[in-house]
Amino acid sequence: MKKFRYLPLSVALGLMTATTFATDPVPSRIDTSIYDSYAQAETGTAPVVPNVPQEDAYQMRALPPQEAAEEVEEGPNRYLETEFLKKRGISTYGWIDAGMGANNWGSPFNGPITFNDRNWQGQMNQLYLVNEKVMDLEDGGFDYGGRIDLLYGTDYIYTVARGLDASLANQGNWAGVPGGPNWASSKDYGLAMPQLYGELGYGDHAVKFGHFYTIIGYEVVPAIGNFFYTHAYTMQYGEPFTHTGILDTYTVNDQMTVYAGITNGWDNFSDPINSQQALNPFYPGANSNAAFLGGVTFKNSDATQALTIAATSGNEPVAIVNAPVNVGNRSMFSTVYTNEINDKVTYVFQNDNGWQFNAGTPDTANASQPGTAQWYGINQYLFYNFSDTVVGGMRFEWFRDNNGYRVFNPIRNAVAGGPSQTGYQGNFWEMSYGLNWKPNRNWIIRPELRYDWYSPDAAGGPLPFGRNVGQIGGAGDQYGQLYGGCDAIWQF
Repeated sequence: MKKFRYLPLSVALGLMTATTFATDPVPSRIDTSIYDSYAQAETGTAPVVPNVPQEDAYQMRALPPQEAAEEVEEGPNRYLETEFLKKRGISTYGWIDAGMGANNWGSPFNGPITFNDRNWQGQMNQLYLVNEKVMDLEDGGFDYGGRIDLLYGTDYIYTVARGLDASLANQGNWAGVPGGPNWASSKDYGLAMPQLYGELGYGDHAVKFGHFYTIIGYEVVPAIGNFFYTHAYTMQYGEPFTHTGILDTYTVNDQMTVYAGITNGWDNFSDPINSQQALNPFYPGANSNAAFLGGVTFKNSDATQALTIAATSGNEPVAIVNAPVNVGNRSMFSTVYTNEINDKVTYVFQNDNGWQFNAGTPDTANASQPGTAQWYGINQYLFYNFSDTVVGGMRFEWFRDNNGYRVFNPIRNAVAGGPSQTGYQGNFWEMSYGLNWKPNRNWIIRPELRYDWYSPDAAGGPLPFGRNVGQIGGAGDQYGQLYGGCDAIWQF
């Protein structure tokens, strides 16, 4: 029987596929046969499954390696594919992700856990559709491509971009930034368009232009790209989700890929000023400032280890402010290291560091200098293949919100009429245990058990957990929380 596994570098930013297996030199793509292109077949040659679309590596980098069973070796059945589109190189596919999670306090809101945020309420997190034309630069010539993603579900509120799909009455979004939907009034289902871009490629360069997911960090928005149902603090609070701009991916050689581009900042499309925004005292002004986005990926010769460093820097509106017109530079970088120790075990390390200048948080504000807010953290993941269809995973994280700038209760902030003056200033830890079970090629079941705890910098400050978290005007009264949840993903 042949054994198949995910190549661990799919978790790395801008994957460069190994020469032994890969047929596509574009580092921002995984080969058309997501399960078979990296197969270690007994014959030494991986079979080709032409009806499996190429997946964007930016959306697949949080998957662990896995020994896949025979019944899933050809990848998911794609029920939306048509011969008319396939002949033109266009792939159409998607998935449904639904689940439920609960905390031990009975609070209606699962604390700082954002995406699956409601206690004992079934959520369809994502009904996700993709339509894309993937470039083929195998011969080193010119090609073009493009992609559009649509996300409907409860996750939409965390993936909208100002000036594009976040324009509900000019309210502050979950992060308190005007121009986005408000959690208290729009917490159920909605539609987002997290990606809409075109691509041009020639030789070793692939240029993406439009609206696209970030290249920063390890975990991603699409459910099929993550091992766990919940997300790490670094992904939820420390990193951007999307950018709008242009990004060049340059394959230097088999061991090195470089990324560089100019964007319009974090989760922002255009953010134009209109008459309503001019009357909003919390609106910080137009945010059309250019920001740098770039990084580099290194891997070893046998593709078992990868190191990725990615960064962004540019002016951003301030989410938590004393002066409502604050705008300042926001810079952050992320380092991700992956190591496939053997066929069973893979280890991942991530470090994030971020700064917001001109932040105006309560502990940094004064009459002459609003001050700088900082956040940083360390994630560690360990994955183990129990069997052909079951993989276990563990995530341990420390995240520090140095100035109470990034982590806060979105419901309490939303009903305040604008950005909150107080966040959770201190240290967050979380430990998650989970399984991925693939009963067949189209289904993934992901049970998870998670414990979070928090240590504030000052006694008597707000706490993120407890029975009243999520209530109108309510506040937490607990330092820790036990969470359990499970979701199922069906790909089509």
